[in-house]
Amino acid sequence: MQRFVIEGGHRLSGAVTVGGNKNEALPCLAACLLTEEPVTLHRVPRIRDVEVMCEILADLGAEVRWLGEGSLQVVARGALMRQLDPRLVRRIRASILLAGPMLARLGAVELPLPGGDVIGRRRIDTHFNALEAMGARVTVSSTSYDLSCDRCTLEEADVFFDEASVTATENAVMAAALARGVVILRNVAMEPHVQGLCRMLQAMGLSIAGIGTPTLTIQGADRLRGCTHTVGPDYLEIGSFMGLAAVTGGDLRIGPVCQDDLRMIQLVFRRLGLESRLDGETLHVPGDQELVIRPDYHNHIPIVADATWPAFPTDLMSVAIAVATQAVGTVIFFEKMFEGRMFFVDHLIGMGARIILCDPHRVVVVGPSPLYGTRLESPDIRAGMAMLLATCAARGQSTIDNIRQIDRGYERVDEKLRQLGARIERVTIAE
Repeated sequence: MQRFVIEGGHRLSGAVTVGGNKNEALPCLAACLLTEEPVTLHRVPRIRDVEVMCEILADLGAEVRWLGEGSLQVVARGALMRQLDPRLVRRIRASILLAGPMLARLGAVELPLPGGDVIGRRRIDTHFNALEAMGARVTVSSTSYDLSCDRCTLEEADVFFDEASVTATENAVMAAALARGVVILRNVAMEPHVQGLCRMLQAMGLSIAGIGTPTLTIQGADRLRGCTHTVGPDYLEIGSFMGLAAVTGGDLRIGPVCQDDLRMIQLVFRRLGLESRLDGETLHVPGDQELVIRPDYHNHIPIVADATWPAFPTDLMSVAIAVATQAVGTVIFFEKMFEGRMFFVDHLIGMGARIILCDPHRVVVVGPSPLYGTRLESPDIRAGMAMLLATCAARGQSTIDNIRQIDRGYERVDEKLRQLGARIERVTIAE
């Protein structure tokens, strides 16, 4: 068991290299099951969730091997297991992404209930509604989902999603890859990681039109080939380092970045008083900025709300709240997607932040507030990163327990912070 020990109040400066997008790497790993040929992935973050997904693929019968820093190869030839190990599946929410490719490749799959962050209800209906529209049968029990299809092949379909779910879109796209005929998916998610998965499937030989739009048209293939694919940079990690620069007054150069991934993120941080500018594939956050929240016209209190892409991502709400505690002014945060994400603010309040938790979806932050070191425990990946921001800004020493949650989404974050001047240590403690 490990914890972080942080001495706050130190300015960060320098250049930091961000890893690949976790939320793209995981579905790309699942998509490797759609072909018997080798698939090589580059810029894969070596984090806990990725390691677990690799364990699941190996347990199913695929060959998985790391080729070097950030690169791995998956070969899923021959007979594969149709039943997933409940012990492994419970460790990550992303295990649900195996439903689509396994159903497409094998015609059946028994999927135990997936795990993941406890941030509120996370619907799976959209996944199975889409698969049923393509001809799948879904049987739900208290311990698993059993999926199968007649003649072991999914059929053409025209599917309208009742919500633009990221993982449901990814599952449906992978299932449609080997379907008979044309599958049209409407009202789909458009996040950069969804687009990345679609580009990988194109490299595998799939005909797919409409990438980056609400409608995807897929011509099912008899077989897919192997490919080489590079995972896009993690815009959530980029946003997290922008937040770290903000609360410590740091001067950071962050890269590589994709400009189109950052437009709304830059806009929201600018509303909180943080300016940044793009220089090719590098984002520069100048140091010693005075954070002043920009009110709306007529001096109305601004609202930062999340929504599906291209709106502000829910996974950066916790980081933005931590930044707002150090900004002059008042701002409302409206978390529309998960009813449990906001409860972590109790930890920030305990450090001295002035935050009103209005209900499970809304908080009011009044800043700036001097923060003081304390003992914390990370409830999930993104709240853990917000706590890390707060401890870097706080006076005195803090400890963060349950850092395996942070490690699930951020690769060697403590090493990167030390290179930028942070005082942070990873300490192993007896369980």
